Amino acid sequence: MSERDYIVFVVDDDYRLREALLELLTSAKMNAVTFGSATEFLEYPKPDVPACLILDIDLPDINGLDLQRQLAPVDHPPIVFITGHGDVPSSVRALKEGAIDFLTKPFSEADLLGAIAAAIAKDREARRRRCEVDILQQRFSTLTPREREVLPLVVSGLLNKQAANELGISEVTLQIHRGKLMHKMEAQSLAELVRMAETLAIPLVHDRR
Repeated sequence: MSERDYIVFVVDDDYRLREALLELLTSAKMNAVTFGSATEFLEYPKPDVPACLILDIDLPDINGLDLQRQLAPVDHPPIVFITGHGDVPSSVRALKEGAIDFLTKPFSEADLLGAIAAAIAKDREARRRRCEVDILQQRFSTLTPREREVLPLVVSGLLNKQAANELGISEVTLQIHRGKLMHKMEAQSLAELVRMAETLAIPLVHDRR
């Protein structure tokens, strides 16, 4: 990971710990920003890069677990919880709701850096998948209404003749629509088109058997 292509957010109301973490992350050549409250973090303009959120449980304005739930509906950095008062129910809740790790103070530098690396890797993959979906949605938007009808039939495994019968059109016309949608979706093969349809959550009209 290069120093400038990701960021680590630290939210903890303990000034001394924030400073210590900032020093640690800086020495590890990580780009980091610290906050004393959830409100400060929420108001901070986030750069569009992979990120990790190191989050304390006990904050002056909102509980860290509640902030995690508040962030859940939107894209947000993977969370690594840190707390001086850890308990099993809190850790279970945090991990069930997607936290990367739940570290109890004092935690080792190795554990923290390892959790950060896992969080950044997870965010990179999530961003890659969102980018892939955006590209496929853009391609899908160029399809005509008829081509959108042909697509689920084709990826469901129907033969051209069967798909044509489903739509009440000739097999030749079906093949023309199929060729055009393959071109617009930039699919090099039927298998690739099937993967694209799965990514776009296009429902199958028939089980492929």
